[in-house]
Amino acid sequence: MTDEQIRNHINEIVMNKVREQDDAKRREALAEFMAVTGTASADALAEKVAEMIPPLMEELYAKWIGMFVDRLLETAPRDALELLCDGSEDNNAALLLAYIMFLESARMEEQIDKDLREHGKDASDGDEMADLAAEYIRSRMAQMADKAQNKQ
Repeated sequence: MTDEQIRNHINEIVMNKVREQDDAKRREALAEFMAVTGTASADALAEKVAEMIPPLMEELYAKWIGMFVDRLLETAPRDALELLCDGSEDNNAALLLAYIMFLESARMEEQIDKDLREHGKDASDGDEMADLAAEYIRSRMAQMADKAQNKQ
């Protein structure tokens, strides 16, 4: 496989997972998150945060997935990458787990925080909402990582 084929395959697998998001479930998860964290007037705030966090922030996901693929191409052996890109369900799940683990790295946590703050400033008037959105997304990523690790 060429670098471009690997890049396209991984991008498709991860982006398809991102696109599976359901708006009603997202709003419900936001409300639950805010209730658990003790955020005042969680229902109204959940709606406001849900408006701030679009179901798909294509440009951010594309950026992060691109960074992930770049890192894989720099560090992983070619035969391992080709195996991971064979299209099997298990290897697709392994790619998703590797992506989530990449997102949880210290470097990416800083990058995600920066990107979400910039996105939040564009979408709202206050940093408090951007911080809340960033915290929510970080907590969801941790939950997804736990689920993925329990499946392995």
